[in-house]
This record gives sequence, structure tokens and C-alpha cells, in this order.
Amino acid sequence: MSVESAILLVDKAPGWTSHDVIAYMRGVLKIKKVGHSGTLDPMASGLLILLLGKATKLQSEYLGLPKRYAGQITLGAETDTWDAEGKTVKTAPVPPFGREDLEKVLKELTGKIKQPIPFYSAKKVNGQAMYKKARMGENIERENEIEIYSWDKVALDGNKIEFEVSCSSGTYIRSLAVMIARMLGTAGHLSELRRLSIGDFDVKDALGIDKIK
Repeated sequence: MSVESAILLVDKAPGWTSHDVIAYMRGVLKIKKVGHSGTLDPMASGLLILLLGKATKLQSEYLGLPKRYAGQITLGAETDTWDAEGKTVKTAPVPPFGREDLEKVLKELTGKIKQPIPFYSAKKVNGQAMYKKARMGENIERENEIEIYSWDKVALDGNKIEFEVSCSSGTYIRSLAVMIARMLGTAGHLSELRRLSIGDFDVKDALGIDKIK
């Protein structure tokens, strides 16, 4: 099979890194040039746009598209990676709060905001990924400005918050999870994440690795 230029929508499963998917597709399609539209953490599932062949030249255009996610926050414990794959570094009681309290927090986190960049991220500082600096004990605090367009399907279930969020490129959902928990007066981390869409591309139209095989 020869691929000169194509776009492939993949529904990444949890446990796979974005690089795993790219490496796999290189083997399946016998093609060297494979790029993607934005990294998904290993814990996350959902839409990954693969750019094949000459389409890799369009990567910057796809990286800048807005994104939509469905996620879950677990309150009471914060991890070093700010998601379920990290080690617990802080615990705190969850104070009683209601729907109105949560909606007030989410309103503050709508529009253009600044968010901390997770230490365990691929964001480069002085040419080196932050997660590498974090593993060496070198924690460098950084922020980035993003835009949150909307929060939807927000639900409370004990110490868990479920939500959908539409946001600009460059948004770290695990940062939002930690921010929400702290603003509610407790600790927390992102316990589930699924990317639903990138621009006009929807995960409903994507293929799982099993079907690609």
C-alpha cells in the first residue's frame, strides 16, 4: 500500500501514547512521514488526527484547531502529574459544596485565562521537556494563556465531577482539574479524559486500532 498524502482519524485507546500510534501506523502503512494534530496523554482516549505523507506539512494548521473533551475530576487527592497516573502528593478533605458553588468556579474559568503548565508535560523549557526537568527534581513553574469557550454536561457524583469542555489549542485539562479542586478548597486530579473533537473532526468518525489492523 502506498500513501502519498492523507488524513486519518484515529480513536486512541487508553495506555497508548501518541508516539505509539504513529510508530504503529508507520509499520502498517509502510510510510515514514506521519505526524499528528496534538498529543494525547497515555491515560486519555479519543480523537487523534494523523497526517500522512505530504499532509504532515499542514501540521501547524491542525495543531491550532479548538478541541472538545469529556473528563472526570476526582477530589480529595492531588498527584504529581495532576492525573490518575501520578503519585499522590497531597490529600485534603472535600468541603461540602453544591451546584451553585461549582458553577461559580466554572464561570471564573471561562473565557481567556492563565493556567499552570504541568511539570510532567512535553512543554519545552530551554530546549528540554519539562517532564525531564521534573524527573531531575527541577520544577520550573510556567503558565500559558488559553481560552475556555464553554463547560457542558457538568455533573456531581460524590467526590467526582464529570464535565465536557470546549477550549483553545494548548489547554491542559489536568491543569483545569487541579485549578477547579483548589478553587473549591480541596485537592484533586484528572481521573478520566476523552477527546471528542478537533475543529470539525469528530471522534465518532474515527477508527480504533483494532479496525485499522
